[in-house]
Amino acid sequence: MHDDRTLVEARLRRVLDERIRPAVYPESVPLEVAVWHAPGEPVPVAEGLAAVPEPIEVGARWGAPWGTSWFRVTGTVPEAWAGRTVEALLDLGFDENMPGFQCEGLVYRPDGTPVKGLNPRNQWVRIGAPVEGGEEVRLHIEAASNPVILDYHPFLPTRLGDKETAGSEPQYQLERMDLAVFDETVWQLVIDLEVLGELMAELPVESARRWDILRAVERALDAVDLQDVGGTAAAARARLAEVLAVPAVPSAHRISAVGHAHIDSAWLWPLRETVRKVARTTSNMTALLEDEPEFVFAMSQAQQWAWVKEHRPEVWARVKKAVTEGRFVPAGGMWVESDTNMPGSEAMARQFVHGKRFFLDEFGIENDEAWLPDTFGFAAGLPQIIKAAGSKWLLTQKISWSQTNKFPHHTFQWEGIDGTRIFTHFPPVDTYNCSMKGSEIAHAARNFKDKGVARHSLAPTGWGDGGGGTTREMVAKAARLRDLEGSATVVWETPAEFFEKAEAEYPNAPVWVGELYLELHRATLTSQARTKQGNRRSEHLLREAELWAATAAVRTGFPYPYEELDRIWKTVLLHQFHDILPGSSIAWVHREARKTYEKVAEELDGIIDAAQRALAGEGSAALVFNSAPHRRDGVAAGGAGAALVEGEAALAPRVHGGYVLDNGLLRVEIDARGLVVSAYDLLADRETIAPGQAAGLLQLHPDFPNMWDAWDVDEFYRNTVTDLVDADEVVPGQDGVSVRIVRSFGVSRVTQVLSLAPGEPRLGIDTEVDWHETEKFLKLAFPLDVHAERYASETQFGHFYRPTHTNTSWEAAKFEACNHRFVHIEEPGWGVALVNDSTYGHDVTRTVRDTDSGTTTTVRVSLLRAPRFPDPETDQGVHRFRHALVPGAAIGDAVREGWRINVPERRLTGSQEVAPLVTVDQDAVVVTAVKLADDGSGDVVVRFHESRGGRTLASLTAGFEVAAVAVTDLLERPLADAAAPEREGDRITLRLRPFELVTLRLKRA
Repeated sequence: MHDDRTLVEARLRRVLDERIRPAVYPESVPLEVAVWHAPGEPVPVAEGLAAVPEPIEVGARWGAPWGTSWFRVTGTVPEAWAGRTVEALLDLGFDENMPGFQCEGLVYRPDGTPVKGLNPRNQWVRIGAPVEGGEEVRLHIEAASNPVILDYHPFLPTRLGDKETAGSEPQYQLERMDLAVFDETVWQLVIDLEVLGELMAELPVESARRWDILRAVERALDAVDLQDVGGTAAAARARLAEVLAVPAVPSAHRISAVGHAHIDSAWLWPLRETVRKVARTTSNMTALLEDEPEFVFAMSQAQQWAWVKEHRPEVWARVKKAVTEGRFVPAGGMWVESDTNMPGSEAMARQFVHGKRFFLDEFGIENDEAWLPDTFGFAAGLPQIIKAAGSKWLLTQKISWSQTNKFPHHTFQWEGIDGTRIFTHFPPVDTYNCSMKGSEIAHAARNFKDKGVARHSLAPTGWGDGGGGTTREMVAKAARLRDLEGSATVVWETPAEFFEKAEAEYPNAPVWVGELYLELHRATLTSQARTKQGNRRSEHLLREAELWAATAAVRTGFPYPYEELDRIWKTVLLHQFHDILPGSSIAWVHREARKTYEKVAEELDGIIDAAQRALAGEGSAALVFNSAPHRRDGVAAGGAGAALVEGEAALAPRVHGGYVLDNGLLRVEIDARGLVVSAYDLLADRETIAPGQAAGLLQLHPDFPNMWDAWDVDEFYRNTVTDLVDADEVVPGQDGVSVRIVRSFGVSRVTQVLSLAPGEPRLGIDTEVDWHETEKFLKLAFPLDVHAERYASETQFGHFYRPTHTNTSWEAAKFEACNHRFVHIEEPGWGVALVNDSTYGHDVTRTVRDTDSGTTTTVRVSLLRAPRFPDPETDQGVHRFRHALVPGAAIGDAVREGWRINVPERRLTGSQEVAPLVTVDQDAVVVTAVKLADDGSGDVVVRFHESRGGRTLASLTAGFEVAAVAVTDLLERPLADAAAPEREGDRITLRLRPFELVTLRLKRA
C-alpha cells in the first residue's frame, strides 16, 4: 500500500479547522449589547445589575486596565429554532491562548443568580436544550478588563502591573455577542476526531493501531459533506465508532484525572481580582458538575473557599451542595498554596492548622494530602509538619521544571530532617493545567519513572494559574480515553482515591532524603526584600503576641485576643502564597503587601504592649521582656526582669589605618576601606577571616537571567563581579564603640555600621542601602578560614546540611539556596555562624588558600536584586538589613543567635518580675509557640522541637497548676497513638529524637 499518511493527517487538520469546527454553531443572530463602566474598584453585584448601561457595538473597544464593565445582553430566540439547542456566544475580545491571563467575565441572570464564568476557552452560555422558540434572553456580564502582563514576548517591563501606573487606554475589543444554534452531533464529531487524531500522532508509525485509526478517520472524512456538515456528522461518527470502542491493553498506564483550576492567590493580578477569579471558576465548575455525572473537581487553598463564602454567597450555596455530593472536593488542607522554603516553623505549621480547620468546620472533611503543584521547591522540614497536621500524602508538579537534573521518581517516600516519611507523587504529565490532549496523556505514560512497579499517576485537569478550570471538551475527551487502545486509561477520581490506589500498589516506594530543591526560580529567595522583611517580622510578632497574651491571660485574666490573632495569622499566611512572599507578583501586590505588614505590626505591637503592661503592673522598676526561647542577659526565656550585661566593647585606631573593635572575646580589625580583615576569637586563639581576604565585602553582579526575571538568577551572573571597596567615609559611629562606613556606587549608596556587643563574641553588621540599580544583584561576602565539606542552614523545626563542593551536577545546581535565621559552618570543635534578621538567599563556596593549600569557605548573603518584570521598580528605595558574624559558634549558638537578632528584648517599667509561663531545662529544645488553645477552653498549648540534630532528655515545667497533659497534633487534637509523657506535678519529661516536633496541651487546674 502506498504511504498516504501525511496526506490524510493534513486533510484532517484542514477539514476540522475550516469546516467541522465552524459547523458546531451553524446559525446565529446578534444580541443587543449595552455597557456600564464601573468607576474605580469593583462594585457589589446588585449595584452592577441596577446600573443604567449605554449601547455598545461589537467591534468597539472597552475596558481600562483593571476596570470592571457590566455588559447587558438581550435578544429573542428565533421561532424557527424551536426544538434545537441554543447557546449565547459571548466573546469579550478573548485570545484563546491566554485563559486566565486576560479579560474574564461572570454571567448573571437578572435576579443576580450566577450562571457561569467566561474566559478564552469557555465563551458559551446554555440558553435552552431544546428551546421552544421566542424566548426572551437577558444576561448580565461582570467583565474584568485585566491587562495582559505576560504577553507573547514575555518578561518585557510594563507599567500595567499597578492600577496607579496602568493608564486608561481600553485593553479589549468586543468580538462576538450572538445567540447561536449548538449542533451537539457536530461537536461530538469534533471531539472524536481530536481524540483520535491526537492519539494517532503519538503512536509509532509502524504500529497497526495507528493505521487502523488513520483509515477510520479517512472513512469518516469521506462521509462528511463539507456543504452539509450537520446533516452528515452522524454518519461520520458511525465510521469512527469501531476504533473508539477498542479497549486499552491490560498493561496500560492508569491516569486519575482530577478536575482542577490552579488559581494563584495573587500574581499578575491583585488579591481583589483573585476573589473574582475564584467566583468565576467555581461558578463554572459547579455548572459542569451538574452536566457531567462522572466529573470530579478539586480545589485547594482554604483562603479561596473563604473568599467565595464571604463575597459570593450565591456561588457558595452551589459549592456547598456540590461538596455534600462528594464531587467538589476540598484539597490540600492549607490556607494557601504557600512557598515552603521561606515561611518559618510556626507559620508553616499554621498553614495546615488554618487550612484543615476551615474544611473541618465547614464540611467535616479532613484532608490527607498536601496539594502544592506550583510551589518553588520544598524545605527538608516539611514532611514532619505534614504528618503533625494529620496528613500523609504530598502532590507537586513543579520539580519537573528543574533545569539541570531530572528527578528520578514520580512516586516515592520523601524523608525529612527528623526521619518522617511522606508518600509523594509528581504527576508525570508535567503540567498542573492538563487539557486531555493526546500528547499530554502519552507523555504521562512514557515519562512515568516507576514503570514495572507502579502504574498509577494523577493528572490535574483544567485551565489554571489565572483559573478557569475544566471544560466540557476536556470531560468529553476523558470519556473517550477511559478505555481506549493505544492510550493510557483515564478516570475521574478524587485526590484521596488516587493516593489510596497508588500507595497500595507501591508499598516499597523508593526514598528521597532531604529537601526537594527546584533547580530554577532561585532568585525568589531575594526579590522584593520588603515583602520578605514584612513576613519575617510578622512571624516573630505573632509569636510574641501569643506568648505574652497567654501569659497575661493565665496570670492576670487578660482577655486573650482569639479573633484578632486568628485574623492576623490568616493575613500573614495569605501573603506567604508562592507568588507573594517569593517576590514574583506585580507591583500592585507588593505595594499592598507593604501596607498590610505595617498594619499587622501596629496591631500586634498593641497586643504585645497591652499584655506586657498587664503583667508588669504599675511601678518604676526597669524590666526587660525576653520573648526569645533562650535565657538572655540573665532574663529567663518567656519572662521579664532586670537585665545583667557584663563586659564592654572598645574602639581604637588601627596601626595601618582603620579601627579595631575589642570586647575581650573577639577582636575585629577594620581596615581603611571599611572591610573586616580580621575577626580573632580570643578564647579559641584563632582567626575567623580567610588569609588575605576581607569580610563584610559588598559585591555587585549584573543580573539579567534568560527568562523569568523576578524568579530566576542564572549561574553565569557570577562571571562578572565588582567588589565595592571604595569608601566615602570610615569613621567611628555615634556611640563611640562602632564603625560607620559609607560607600557610593552607580546611583546607590550603602551605609554600614559594624559593632561588638559587650560580653558576646558577635560582630553586628547593620546595612542600609539606598538602592537605585537596575538588573543588578548585591551580595555581602564573608570569606571564612574554615575547612568544611558541608554547612547547615536553618529550616522549619531544625536545620539542613548542604555540601560546600560541586562534585556532581546536583550539588552544582544549588548555587543559590535558602536559609532562615542562620547559616553555620564548622570544623570539629570550632565553627562560625552568620545570622540575619530578614534575608533568605545565600551561596557557599570553597576556595584553596594561596599560602598552604588549606581550604577556606566563603558565605555570601543575597541582599537585593533589581529585576524589571513583573514589577519594573522592584526594590527601588531604602532597605535596612541586620546580620551578625559569630566566631566560635556551635550549632546551638547559631540557633540562639538567630533568635536574638530576630526577637529583640522589649523594655517597660513595672512593679514586678514576670516568671515564664513554661520553662524548658534543655537549651537544645526550642519553644516555637506558647498560646491558649484555639477552641477557647483556656488550655495552654506549647510547641517545641529539638534544634541541634541530636537526642535529648528535656523537662518542661509549667508556671501554673496542671490538671492534665496531652500530646497533640498541630490542630491541638490529642494523638491516640502517642505515649503519655512522664509527669510529676507541673513538670513534664520527654525524650526527643533529632529535630522531633512536639505539641503539648496543658489543661489548667
